[in-house]
Amino acid sequence: MTAATAAPGSRVTAEELAVLNKPSRGGKYWASQIAIIAGMAFIVLYCVAPFYWMIVSSLRLPTEGRETSFWPDPVSFENYPAVFRPENGFGQALLNSVIVSLTTTLLTLLLGILGAYALARLRFWAKGIVLSIIIACSMFPGITLLIPLFKMFTGAYPWMPINWMNTYQALIIPSLSFGLPLCVWNLTAFFRQLPVELEQAAMVDGCTPGQAFRKIILPLAAPGVFTTAIITFIAVWNEFMIALTFGTQQSMYTAVVSLSKFTGAYGYDTPWGTIMAAGVLITVPLIIGVLIFQRRIVAGLTAGGVK
Repeated sequence: MTAATAAPGSRVTAEELAVLNKPSRGGKYWASQIAIIAGMAFIVLYCVAPFYWMIVSSLRLPTEGRETSFWPDPVSFENYPAVFRPENGFGQALLNSVIVSLTTTLLTLLLGILGAYALARLRFWAKGIVLSIIIACSMFPGITLLIPLFKMFTGAYPWMPINWMNTYQALIIPSLSFGLPLCVWNLTAFFRQLPVELEQAAMVDGCTPGQAFRKIILPLAAPGVFTTAIITFIAVWNEFMIALTFGTQQSMYTAVVSLSKFTGAYGYDTPWGTIMAAGVLITVPLIIGVLIFQRRIVAGLTAGGVK
C-alpha cells in the first residue's frame, strides 16, 4: 500500500495525514486478535474454574455435599466452623504449616543466597560441574528418598542414631533439600547479571566486601530473592508426601495432611463441604501473598530477559 499524499494546494494537518497513511486492518488481523482473546479466556477459565467450584462447594449445606449446581441455594457458612472442630485439629495443623513453610523458606534463602553469590563471583574450573550437581539434586523423585530418610529419622542406621519422627526438623530438612537447588540455580544467574564494578566502587568508598554485598548487591537482587521465596513457600506449604510420612501424629499434621484426614459425622461418610472449606482456607493465604508481591515476582521471573 502506497502512502497517501495531500493534493497540491490543499491543507492537510499532520493528524489527518497520519490517518490516511494508517494501514488498513484486514480479516487476518481481526481473526488473530479473536484467537488470542479466546485463548486467554480459555486459560483463565481453566485456572479459575476449580477454585470457583471449591468456593461454591464450601458454601453449600453440609447435607448437600454431592450437589452439582453452579450456585449454592441456599448459601450456607456452616462448613467453615466445622473445619475447626477439635477432632479435626485443623488449627494446630495450620500453625504447623506456617512454622515449617516459613522456617524452610528462611533457611533456603540464607544458605541459597550465600551459595549462589559464591558461585557467581568465584572462578574455579569445576563451577559448571557444581551447578550441574546442584540442579540434578532437585530432579530426584521424592518417593525414592522416603525410605532412606525414614530409616535415618527412626534411628535404623547405627552410625546415625537420631530419632526425628514427628518433629519439625523431620519436615523441614527434606523440604530444604528440594528448595535449595532451585534457590541456588535461580540466584546464581541473577547475581551474574550484576556487574562486579558495583562492589568495587563500594569498597573504594570504604565498604568491606560484606558491607558491599549487604548494602549494594542484595537490594538489587531483591526481585530474584522475592521470587525464590514465594516459590519455595508455596512448594513447602502444598507439600504432602513428606509431611504425611514423617508427621504421623495429629499434633504434627500440616494443613494439607489434616485436610486428608477429615471424617464425617459417622466416621464413614466424606464431608465434602468441610473439605472444600478447608481447601479455601489453605489457598487464600497463598493468593493474597502472590497478589501483594506480584510485581516483585514478575520482575524476578523476567530479569535478564532484556539487556
